[in-house]
Amino acid sequence: MSWFAARLSLLLFLCALTACGSARRDIEREAARAAHRLDREASKARPARASNWGYFSGPIETRWDDDGLNMVLLNELRYTDPYGVVWVAPPGSRVNGASIPRAFWSLIGGPFEGKYRNASVLHDVAYEQQTRPWEEADRMFYNAMRCSGVGAVRAKTMYYALRRHGRHWKHRQAVAARDASERGTAVAPGDVDEIQQWIQKNDPELEEIDSRAAQERR
Repeated sequence: MSWFAARLSLLLFLCALTACGSARRDIEREAARAAHRLDREASKARPARASNWGYFSGPIETRWDDDGLNMVLLNELRYTDPYGVVWVAPPGSRVNGASIPRAFWSLIGGPFEGKYRNASVLHDVAYEQQTRPWEEADRMFYNAMRCSGVGAVRAKTMYYALRRHGRHWKHRQAVAARDASERGTAVAPGDVDEIQQWIQKNDPELEEIDSRAAQERR
């Protein structure tokens, strides 16, 4: 073999090694990125355990406005969800249940009655402020209901109502919840019964409810 041919062979061999090393480094970098993505998604998921639905700061005090439609908070309502996120409804907040589809009120007898009141107040304020994504506000509503003692079937049915028929926004303050309350939600009574039966039969995870509601919104 001539000197030139030997040098060329050596050069090709070194290039092949360099290429292999580069490819190996690319694979390692991609694996590291994938591991980081998985860790990030796992931290986002943080599924709430049935034994831990968060806690409220204390009892809520309210009074009805003179119009008989809006309720005014006289003290702060604070809720720490299962993930440690704090949700606050400040004193003076005016709420009317507008963030919850009216067609589903029959399930709870009104948004400010019984065990639903705290969750409804916080959800109204969250929809009015729009400082967090609506998905997080809806999930908070579910957890706050469970924290207040609402059963799984009823809480999941109300959660579905929000995911399927709620007034969601893409940009902050796109639609005020109170203004949007004037728009009716076309939901047949049979639809409410159907979704409640589906939940009773299948006991779906919240992610399954999210998926079904998204498909039915299309």
